[in-house]
Amino acid sequence: MPKLGDVCRHVRSKNAGPYWITVDLFFSDVDDLMRYADSIAIDDAAIGRMFQVDPSRIKRFVVPDLAVLKISYPRSEPQGGVLERDMHGGQQYVRLLDLDI
Repeated sequence: MPKLGDVCRHVRSKNAGPYWITVDLFFSDVDDLMRYADSIAIDDAAIGRMFQVDPSRIKRFVVPDLAVLKISYPRSEPQGGVLERDMHGGQQYVRLLDLDI
């Protein structure tokens, strides 16, 4: 079974404002995007467990023209808070790379 990091040409995460994080999954082509976008490894329930957020609050955007899946979820604390560990959200994607997809 391939890993998400192997089927995507690029994976990144970033702030989507002070209250949200967005993970961008750049697939090699639209066929791979459509093949993996609905995988249970990255569905709302799995993302909710991984990032400890309510799955009903997760937003997904499939962008076929770019072969990208965008997954946004609310931060547990606003950006810049006392307990902040990743101010720009740039390290959140790492735990996704080794998922079997």
